[in-house]
Amino acid sequence: MADNTAEKTASSASTATTNPVAGVDIKGTVDKVLSTIEREREREVISRRYGLYGRRETLEQIGELLGITRERVRQLEKGILIRLKLAAERGADQGQENALDLTEIEKQLIRHLHELGRVARVSDLTSKLEDGKVDPLSKSRIAFLAELSPNLSLVEENDDYHQAVGIREHGDEKHIKTQVTDIVKTIKENKEPLTIEQLHNKLDLQHPDHVRALASLSKQLASLRDSWGLVKWPTVNPKNIRDKIYVILAENGKPMHFSDIANAIKDSDFKRKNVTTQAIHNELIKDKRFVLIGRGIYALDEWGYQKGTVSDIITEVLKTNKEPMHRDDIVKAVLKKRHVKETTILLNLQSKPQFKRVRKATYALAE
Repeated sequence: MADNTAEKTASSASTATTNPVAGVDIKGTVDKVLSTIEREREREVISRRYGLYGRRETLEQIGELLGITRERVRQLEKGILIRLKLAAERGADQGQENALDLTEIEKQLIRHLHELGRVARVSDLTSKLEDGKVDPLSKSRIAFLAELSPNLSLVEENDDYHQAVGIREHGDEKHIKTQVTDIVKTIKENKEPLTIEQLHNKLDLQHPDHVRALASLSKQLASLRDSWGLVKWPTVNPKNIRDKIYVILAENGKPMHFSDIANAIKDSDFKRKNVTTQAIHNELIKDKRFVLIGRGIYALDEWGYQKGTVSDIITEVLKTNKEPMHRDDIVKAVLKKRHVKETTILLNLQSKPQFKRVRKATYALAE
């Protein structure tokens, strides 16, 4: 015969934290909800399916434990939830029989959800309620109570969405997912990251905080310094040293010495940012996105800088222009592509055989 998880585990767990939230006992509330379920087997199904006293279990695992089919477990779960939700709805009206009063915990959850942008991942909501602490049991219990609460919407986790809770008057699960999908679509169409303010301007949503909250529900999105993009984009989700170098250079907007790049990474809020200057230099050399334009100075290839010697750049400038150029114009053109001294450019013009002076201070490519 199956052990009584809802009772045995509950008694052992009661010696641990009771998770009081602003005067509301999360665990105690869950215990009271389960106590309204008369049959032991039904309590087992709910407590194990929602991970209220341990890890969440599958229909198959529970069926094997209780000696019933997977389908029978699913039927029991569905029927129990319907009864509990009806009881919670009656609990909102004082004096009703067979009522389940979740008004106080619901009130606290809604208050925190307003602060978080009307909707929030269960992990973020748990952190808010537990002063920064997040553990699997607390997350499971809060999600379970949100599932029952008449004024809350629970968003189930899948490959695209994190488990979340929203205020029902602002949308049910389907509506929340549709809003998240619209944000993802907007970012994809833009083809580069957007700030929350930019997203807010493009979407029909009331407040930037609500946009941020919705964006955080998507497993397809990532953010860096409140700039949002697809998870695969290194500008918002740098996964290796090269990606972090790219972000630093892109944010700086101009060439940097490799030692300055290393220091910028160490001072950043990246994860795993303890890298050596030599490692940074090695990665700069390997990646085609980075161009050496001076002594130890690198730029992004997309900025228009070119690899090669100074004479190579002069040659390219003269080829592009297709006619002789004044030395001052050549210097300006080369400096847009390489970070070198003007005297270096002039020395190359005067000493390299591939260039010839055709008139005063004017040069062309030699035949």
